[in-house]
Amino acid sequence: MENSALLKAIIENAIDGIITIDCKGTIETINPSACKLFEYEPGEVIGNNISMLMPPPDRDQHDGYLHNYHQTGRKSIIGIGREVTGLRKSGEVFPFRLGISEVQFYGRKIYTGFIHDLSREKQAEEKLKEYAFHLEEQVQQRTCLLNETVTALEEAKEKVSKLLEKEMELGQLKSRFVSMASHEFRTPLSAIQLSSILIEKYSGDAISPNISRHTAKIKILVSHLTGVLNDFLSLERLEAGEFKPVLTAFDIVKFSEEITEDMQLIAKQNQQIIYQHTGTSATVNLDQPLLRNAIINLISNAIKYSGENTFIEFNTEITPSMVTICIQDNGIGIPIEDQKHLFEAFFRAHNTGNIAGTGLGLNIVNRYVQLMDGEVKFISNVNQGTSFTLYFKKSHE
Repeated sequence: MENSALLKAIIENAIDGIITIDCKGTIETINPSACKLFEYEPGEVIGNNISMLMPPPDRDQHDGYLHNYHQTGRKSIIGIGREVTGLRKSGEVFPFRLGISEVQFYGRKIYTGFIHDLSREKQAEEKLKEYAFHLEEQVQQRTCLLNETVTALEEAKEKVSKLLEKEMELGQLKSRFVSMASHEFRTPLSAIQLSSILIEKYSGDAISPNISRHTAKIKILVSHLTGVLNDFLSLERLEAGEFKPVLTAFDIVKFSEEITEDMQLIAKQNQQIIYQHTGTSATVNLDQPLLRNAIINLISNAIKYSGENTFIEFNTEITPSMVTICIQDNGIGIPIEDQKHLFEAFFRAHNTGNIAGTGLGLNIVNRYVQLMDGEVKFISNVNQGTSFTLYFKKSHE
């Protein structure tokens, strides 16, 4: 008796609906949760066929399911959870997960259905789909805006190239372009970058692959365009004489390890940046920002012009008379006929193909190094890699 009372109490207070039927589909018991779900009193359903709680076409086919099971013994739904729809007394249709078990009870078969309402889950899914759809629309709008910006920048660059051929005073022309680019492009690019970050943030774990693909593309293009603008701005400041080296003593090993860690994050797949230092001393006396920009530019080139699964060597050495910094890759190399023009502004080797670049990086590196009374040398062979070495006299300490 105690066991029966306990079982009844469990069924009566179960959160999910529980209904039992006989082999003909007649409802024998229904717990309060199931009554609440279907909006019936127990007396309204007990003794009736279970199909009264089903919308078409399940209502018309249910007895056929039972008959087929009794004839063949093949279980198509028993013991297998699945999503179905129920019909409330009010005529409203709602989704629920149904699990059916078969029990032998005093020589006859009883079927028990366990009903878990999915209405809230389905509503949440629909809201999420709607939210994802709106986000997709926003991404497309941002992408269109970015494409317009890219087009405007390409048109501006083309105009600059034509003007460079006609005007003798290159510095004045570049100043105009930099001023225009700084005011017209940097602010919208920052807004686009922020919008893509916010889209990912508000999407959270539910972000769709399409949205993720678009935001990743936006970030890559914005990063590329920002790099172009930074190159032009650096050139302008160099030619205006705004860079004045400030020499300070610092630990070049710690300095280089930080750069290596940062650059490893943007390396290609399985590209490894290997840093080593030679010498008993680690202290140098140079301009940290200028040196950092020069090294980052060289390592960026090594990453860009080398393939996946490659090594980039980054070495520093201090001798009694010299500080040496070397970045070496095994990338596409520089054709011999192009090497004499390598440090010229806007020059790019003819084997760079579709690899993005402004042709300003090495010109800027060379001028940064010269500001610190240093020298840049390189060795390069096509398809065998390139080595850039920066030399600074130890007398800077």
